[in-house]
Amino acid sequence: MTRAITSTLLSSEAGGPVKRTVLPSGLRVLSQSVPGFRSVTFGVWVGVGSRDEPVQLSGATHFLEHLLFKGTERRDALEISASLDAVGGEMNAFTGKEYTCYYARVLDSDLPLAVDVICDMITSATLTEEDVESERDVIDEEIAMHADETSDHIHDLFAEQLWGQSPLGRSITGTPESVAGLTRRQVVGWYRRRYQPADIVVSVAGNVEHTDVVKLVRNAFERHWVTAEAEPALVRRGAGRRVPTYGGVRVHHRDVEQAHLVLGMPGLVRNDERRYAAGVLHGIVGGGMSSRLFQEVREKRGLAYSVFTFGSAYADTGMVGVYAGCLPKKAPEVLEVVRAELATIAKGTITPDELLRGKGQMRGSVVMGLEDTGAKMTRIAKAELVYGELPTVDDILARIDAVTLDDVADLAAELYAGEQALTVMGPFDEDTSAFGL
Repeated sequence: MTRAITSTLLSSEAGGPVKRTVLPSGLRVLSQSVPGFRSVTFGVWVGVGSRDEPVQLSGATHFLEHLLFKGTERRDALEISASLDAVGGEMNAFTGKEYTCYYARVLDSDLPLAVDVICDMITSATLTEEDVESERDVIDEEIAMHADETSDHIHDLFAEQLWGQSPLGRSITGTPESVAGLTRRQVVGWYRRRYQPADIVVSVAGNVEHTDVVKLVRNAFERHWVTAEAEPALVRRGAGRRVPTYGGVRVHHRDVEQAHLVLGMPGLVRNDERRYAAGVLHGIVGGGMSSRLFQEVREKRGLAYSVFTFGSAYADTGMVGVYAGCLPKKAPEVLEVVRAELATIAKGTITPDELLRGKGQMRGSVVMGLEDTGAKMTRIAKAELVYGELPTVDDILARIDAVTLDDVADLAAELYAGEQALTVMGPFDEDTSAFGL
């Protein structure tokens, strides 16, 4: 590849325009023009997440995300943050299990600044020994803060319960022990190996012209990555066998006022065609105030304030589950009701009215979830980086409408009849008999 190649993914009539350019280095640039908006959201997505780390580098991807804000050859940490603060912009980043994202939201006239700052961070981070040591303490504080947020932390513990010692079972942040063991040399090596053009997607949505975006990105990136031939992308997931999962019960003692429960089981892989049926099923079972679990657990019995379903899908595995927060003395009864309801649903008791509500909830979530430039930027980036397709919103709504009662019933029977894993956190000893499966 010796020249940039541009194509149109969605026309204006189909909800775009969404355009895609592949630069000679292999870096991909996508944009969605939204002329009625005065804001722009610019994101750089790197195809590396915590699941890509060998055990000796646990937490390195998240550590690196922090360090890129500490300084470059052209800017120190204050200059990075002050540059966008000065124009009323917002800038942040996050690390996932399969990707890392750096993004900024600014006025359309300030897009050149956002591109320059974030691309400078991506390509020219200095990663000094001093920054590594100071940020190590910050990450320790973040890990401790997350552990105190028990309703969030239990989901990390459940992932560990379900996927064991596989990379998906490990926390994105790593542990205090793994973070303490990371050296500057290891983090720099990870940066140089994994932040390569072919594994990076730049995504922009707002009042932009694609040619202008490509020119800005090319100037910002290719002064560092000038290659005549693109290197192949490193990330290749989903071709191997599925990640093994584990059932059973695990109780984590915490001196807290509320018990936290997660009951779950293996789910669908990311590109499974049944994912639309899964979304409808989620709404029916625990996605809203009219859902089965909300009605049975909270409204009829008053057993818990919070109860809902959730799910995660990856290239080669997935999970579905139920979270409930309740008084510790009510935990066994909450679990009994949840298990009984899942078993009932697995036997094919979903009604036509519930199907209509589940579809309606999913349709509304799709449409209303795309009402800002950040959501649009994320959608086109994930389509490129992880899904491999960019359906129109009308296509998505049609796929939701096509879900039948049999589709949802068959999926419920498959998912909810599978081996269950249970993670419990609260003022309990480690005796699992009261929560046994």
